[in-house]
Amino acid sequence: MPTVTLLLKIYQDYQLKIVNEFLKSTFKDLKVKAKICGCTSLGWIQTSISGEDESIAVNYLAKEIGFCPTSLDHVEKFSTIKGYLAAVKKSREEIYIDVGVFSPNVTHASIPLNYLQAQLVDGRKVAFKKIAELFGFCENLPLTIKVLNVDKEKNSIKATLSEKQLNQYRDWQKSLLDRLIILGSSAHEIQLVLKNTGLNRDVIDIEPLGMFEHALACKLGTDAVGLISKIGKVLRNAAFTVFNPKELQKFLEFSTALIF
Repeated sequence: MPTVTLLLKIYQDYQLKIVNEFLKSTFKDLKVKAKICGCTSLGWIQTSISGEDESIAVNYLAKEIGFCPTSLDHVEKFSTIKGYLAAVKKSREEIYIDVGVFSPNVTHASIPLNYLQAQLVDGRKVAFKKIAELFGFCENLPLTIKVLNVDKEKNSIKATLSEKQLNQYRDWQKSLLDRLIILGSSAHEIQLVLKNTGLNRDVIDIEPLGMFEHALACKLGTDAVGLISKIGKVLRNAAFTVFNPKELQKFLEFSTALIF
């Protein structure tokens, strides 16, 4: 009966029930029992899997959700891992990503500012605060990273944004559509709020970034920032951030003009 730590965080205790219902629904046709054991201090969900089809269930979870590596021993160089942005305000020289390493010590992956500058703003010497503003960086934002180095002696992981993550930003930028990113709410909760407020007319898609993290693609001409106050009145425990491709494009064009 393996116990695994899902690469999935909860924000409120009631969300454990949502995860439990998801597991029951997903494995209803399998001879398997999935039981939530609780969550770590950082919010990672732990569950036990048992039964005749447990290997099928474990493989499915590994593919669709992923498992926390839990220790540095399980973090491989050049591997791609999904994590959650942490400690945004603690440093101006690097960002930290919680990738689920917590045994024996919590270890976050770090991405230096110059890596972000090279990948996100064409190598321009842009301050971290501005990059965070342009890309909607905030605590618990899901990001997929590529591990560059693991140093067990220094208890550190050096990383960069993965190509998958960069492709997402490129697609968002090309679309010219504002994205309102909601952290801490399920898709069902968001759909209900949009319907009850009539804001579903302003949103063309709800893109899952995780079970409790979503990006709302707004209709062309809809300002994502303007939706925050209306949705925030209902989703009071959620966090909001915005990706505005027009502002990003304007900034990059302006800074290019300054260079030349």
